[in-house]
This record gives sequence, C-alpha cells and structure tokens, in this order.
Amino acid sequence: MFRAASKLSTAARPIFSATFSLSKPVCNSTFLSQLSNTKSQKIRFFSSSDVFKASPVAVEMINYALSLARSQKSDESYAQGLLVLEQCQSTQQDDNSKGLVLLGMSTLFSERGNYEEAIEQLKKVKDLAVSSLAIKVAASEALVGLHLELGQDDSSSVLADICLQLLESVKMETGSGYGDGVLDARAKALKGLVELVRGDLESSDLYFQGLEGIKGNVALSYGGFLHAKQNFPMAKELYEKVIQGATETKDLSDPHNFAAGNMALEEVLLAATCSLGQLEAHLGNFSEAEEMLTQALTKTEEHFGSRHPKVGVVLTCIALMYRHKAATERSSSLLIQEGLYRRALEMLKVHRRDIVALARGGYAELLCVQQNRKAEGEKMKKWAETAWKNRRLSVADALNISEPTSKVPVVDLRISRVL
Repeated sequence: MFRAASKLSTAARPIFSATFSLSKPVCNSTFLSQLSNTKSQKIRFFSSSDVFKASPVAVEMINYALSLARSQKSDESYAQGLLVLEQCQSTQQDDNSKGLVLLGMSTLFSERGNYEEAIEQLKKVKDLAVSSLAIKVAASEALVGLHLELGQDDSSSVLADICLQLLESVKMETGSGYGDGVLDARAKALKGLVELVRGDLESSDLYFQGLEGIKGNVALSYGGFLHAKQNFPMAKELYEKVIQGATETKDLSDPHNFAAGNMALEEVLLAATCSLGQLEAHLGNFSEAEEMLTQALTKTEEHFGSRHPKVGVVLTCIALMYRHKAATERSSSLLIQEGLYRRALEMLKVHRRDIVALARGGYAELLCVQQNRKAEGEKMKKWAETAWKNRRLSVADALNISEPTSKVPVVDLRISRVL
C-alpha cells in the first residue's frame, strides 16, 4: 500500500536545477493563415512505407542529441543537445531533414518547460518546402498539444482545424488521399482531443468515430475519451495497446510514432501508463493502480528529472488514488495524501492550473476535516473552485467519485489537463 507514498523521498531529490520559462506564446493569425494556405507550395505525398524522406545522418544526429540532452537533465546537457541539433540543421540540404531537426529541437525545449521556444521551432516548419505530409502533421499535433498544455484552448482548436483542412485539401488535389489513413486518423483524433478538453463529449465522439488501425497518440486520445465516458474495458484495452506499442518500437518510419513536443513517443508512453493507473483506481483495483502509478512516477522522474512539474501531475494522480481507496474501503490515509499533495503543489506551475486546482481542492478537503485547520481548508477550497475551468465536471465531481453514477476525472499527462 505504501510503495507509491515512499516515492515522495525520491521526488524530492534535486537531480537538476532549472528555471522553467513559461511565458505565454501568442498563436498569431499570420502564422495560422500561412499554415492553412496549402496551395502556396506543391506537396509531394508518400505512402506509409515512405512516410518521410530525411537524411539517415540527420536521424542519427537527432537521436544522439536527444540522448545527450537527457543524460544529465541539466541546463548544460540540454544546451549541448540543442547545439548538436543546430549544427545538424546548418548542414542539411533538404527541407525534410531540416523539418525533422526542428521537431527534435521543439521536443527538447518543451521538456525543459520553454514552451515559447518549442512553439517557435514548430512554426518554422511552415517556412520550409517540406514535402513530407507526416512532418507537417507532426508539427501541427505538437503545436496543438503545447497550446493545450498552456491552457490556450481556442488557439488549439484553430490549429486542429487547419490540420484537418490540410489533409482535406490533399484528398481534393490527389483524388485519392495518401498512405493508409494514419495521418487522417491523427488529425481527427487531435481535434477530438481538443473537443474533449473543452468538455464537449458529443463533438469529440464525432471525430473519434471510424478510426482504424489506431496506435500511439490516436489510441491514447481515444482511450481518454472512452475513459471519460466510463467505457472502462475499451479504454483499458487501448491504454495497454499504447504501452505495448511504445515499449516495443521507437521506429520513426512508423507514422504512428512520428511526433514532437509533448506528443513525442516517450511522453505518450508515460501518459498511457499514468492513465491506466487512474483507470485501475476507478475500477477499484487499487493494488494494480498503485503499481501502474508508481511506474509512471518512476519513469517520469527518470525522463524529466525529479523536480519537473509533470512529476507533480503524477503525484496528484497518486493522491487521488489514495483518496478514492480510503473512501471505498472506509479507511484513512490522510497523512499520505497530505504529503503527496504538498509535494505535488511544490512542483506544479501556473500553466497547469486545473491540475493545481485539483490538487489544492483535494488538499483542502483534508484540512477541512481537521478542526484546527478548517479555516485554512475553506480558503484553499474557495481558491480551487474559482481557478477550476473544466466544463465537464466540477472540482467536487472530480474529487468525489465513489458513487457508481459519478463522473470520473481523467488526467492526461501529455498536456497536464483534466479531460
């Protein structure tokens, strides 16, 4: 029972010291209009077996740069990784390879919390004569994901629409579309995720219908939708499929795995593990839930470092699991929950506002049952209710899920949002 709680001491270790730059980027209209103008450049289309044409040297350098940056998880190691990518960018002759490098740079910036720079790298893809549609879709997917993480839902919706329009224009131009439908599925799932975050389950359902051969981000987003709808068996099947697929391969030639920023394969694996842990808790399988969430915590610490805000997101999920377990079994874990919430709130940043509100709401209820801390709890509870922006459920709904008819909160670790 206490395996996950014991990770608190690990979460406190200062593996790296970093200042996370979370200044708000602006999704400017010029960029949006240029991205949507697909007729300005002639696009060549490849089959799924030739989803992008990039220099093998560029791919090797990107992999090396990512490994170098993550080796120490320090300002210096990330700077070294970015330097390798900048050198790679300057030596490439074809725009597909340059576009691939930009996706890698965006991934490193986003991992360090510098979302403004991550978004700028993705915007640069539009200025290249990129012939690979997969690169364009990956850039759009990452842009939407980063804007969702920043709470800029309207910008995310516009960008998702543009991605859909891009693929529709391909169908009109070629008369037959492209490849095996993987990119079309990714674009639809991207829009479905946006609608899910905005609380419109009916609209989200329309975009998830008819997806075939779903893997990776598509399966994870669809799983989140089914999870929110409480179709637990199908959601669990999809989460497990994502984990298995991400564990078995990291082949960039697979269009399911081709992504950047917070939509990259590593983040998809972490998010699927965290989502499966939440689902097991919602099913009342607390031993399995603890195991999966502890795995998610360990892997998130390994990937980002123990002080990264996304570690705080996972800690919040673990605290909620203990809360649900205590309510179901009529037991108490107040000290464990309080420790988890406090550590989570130390790591979370302002742009993860609904996760902060969820953590503070859970913490507030712990304080309210203690007579000498009730006033403090009421104040924190009021703040959480004011900060909460989720349209599908209230803070109270998200915290009180013991009843069979209750709505369940689903935390998507990729975007640090409650679905």
